Amino acid sequence: MADQVDVIIVGGGMAGASAAFFLADKHSVLLLEAEEHCGYHTTGRSAAVFEENYGTKAIREITRASRDFYERPPEGFVDVPLLHQRGWVFVANEEQLHLLDSVAQDLEDAGLPPERHGPEFYENLVPIAKPGYAAGCLWNPVSSDIDVDALHQAFLRGTKAKGGEIVTRARVDQLSREADLWQVRCGDRQFSGAILVNAAGAWADELGQMAGCEKIGLVPKRRTAMLIKSPEGVDVMEWPAVVDAEESFYFKPQSGMLLASMADATPSPPCDAQPEEIDVATTIYRVQQAIDMPTARPEKTWAGLRSFVADGTPVVGYDPKVEGFFWLAGQGGYGIQTAPMMGQLVAELVDGNPLPQRVIDEGLSAEDLSPLRL
Repeated sequence: MADQVDVIIVGGGMAGASAAFFLADKHSVLLLEAEEHCGYHTTGRSAAVFEENYGTKAIREITRASRDFYERPPEGFVDVPLLHQRGWVFVANEEQLHLLDSVAQDLEDAGLPPERHGPEFYENLVPIAKPGYAAGCLWNPVSSDIDVDALHQAFLRGTKAKGGEIVTRARVDQLSREADLWQVRCGDRQFSGAILVNAAGAWADELGQMAGCEKIGLVPKRRTAMLIKSPEGVDVMEWPAVVDAEESFYFKPQSGMLLASMADATPSPPCDAQPEEIDVATTIYRVQQAIDMPTARPEKTWAGLRSFVADGTPVVGYDPKVEGFFWLAGQGGYGIQTAPMMGQLVAELVDGNPLPQRVIDEGLSAEDLSPLRL
């Protein structure tokens, strides 16, 4: 292993992996992951959707700029499609009908004008829809599922092919800056690099404090999800994703079952998040209001942490006070869909260059992401 590299990235989830892939074009890169394998935490627990109207203005801009990569990845990057068109239906009961107006406006502003339909449209898309639940719905046919594992592994594999190194079971114990180099201690191992990229997810503020940075106010929030076995004889795989108009639950096909969540966002300390029984029960109850599944039983449950700063937009850029410390934090629940362009813009900002023109054209500026805004 090299004694010294240009860039050390802490965190092997999607953010760190995509940054490593693009930075490795011009730099020697070392990716450090605390767990036994990369993507153990939030990346491995994602709902895996590509929705261009999902998130803050900056997130939507980065997402739209990522579509080209998803649809036309570099030659040899991956041997399977990264996107699988799914479509989303936003469904409202009688009391929620007015909420569809704002959802429709958001979609139209994003250049994705939805179709507005009555309850029969939802009931045709979802054959076991509970009669009388829906009073209306919106249909967005262009939303897609993301093959998260294929994308993540391709970034890691591509990083290695470009000469980058990946070290797992490397939890950072100590950081110091000496002679313009970061000294990173992981147990009995030490690594050196000129630039340190903080892609530590829910632990990003903790890593920043170790380096002498001020906190950015990162708040990890737990989200509960599960796989529910479909009723006997019901094939769910061609169903759309179904989202409640208030976003109090959603479900979508996955692995022959339904992936469901109550879309919770419960503040949590950084940890290996686990689902709570009340959240599992609440999710099942809400899903059962929309579909006729009286014996819904989760085959698997899990929870992940989605980390946010106050304005909900990622923090990407050099720390204003600590030399050579680069923030890549606060992706919230949007780090998968933004990953291709996020990795590219990180590579440019690390070198002090302007953002890629593709994302500038969408309206994004470096100032929108900078830690200086906080």
